[in-house]
Amino acid sequence: MRGKHIKIELSATVRSELEKFTKTGKRSVKLLNRAKIILELDEADGRKPLTQAQIAKKVGVSRQTVNDAKKAFLEADSVSAFLQRKKRVRPPVEPKITSEVEDHIIAFICSPVPEGYTKWSLRLLANKCVESNYIDSISCSSVHRILKKHNLRTVRK
Repeated sequence: MRGKHIKIELSATVRSELEKFTKTGKRSVKLLNRAKIILELDEADGRKPLTQAQIAKKVGVSRQTVNDAKKAFLEADSVSAFLQRKKRVRPPVEPKITSEVEDHIIAFICSPVPEGYTKWSLRLLANKCVESNYIDSISCSSVHRILKKHNLRTVRK
């Protein structure tokens, strides 16, 4: 069984705001498409909206995107809230290798080589950082990237 058809009837001010949004300024394509979809779904003043499939083809998106845009518009508090990017719920993951860890690696490579070795190797630097409890684990390639970033040289693995 299909869901109930909910009409979208835009007031003149909301319609003009959406039209202005689509025609002026640099905008995200996703937000522009959302505004175009809602304009096409408008049934105010006796307008006959296209089907979701026709709107999807006209705007260049999938039918699910048309459905999602309609749902988001109906749930939004205002037009300006609808035309903004969604805020992240969780912040991005912080980098594991901080500037402190980089400083310790640089300090190691500038210090004398441990007994039994002729040069610092990437693996030796990585193991020394873990042994010294500066970081839980670090790969040789991460050590290599740090040294390359600071234009320092060592023997590969």
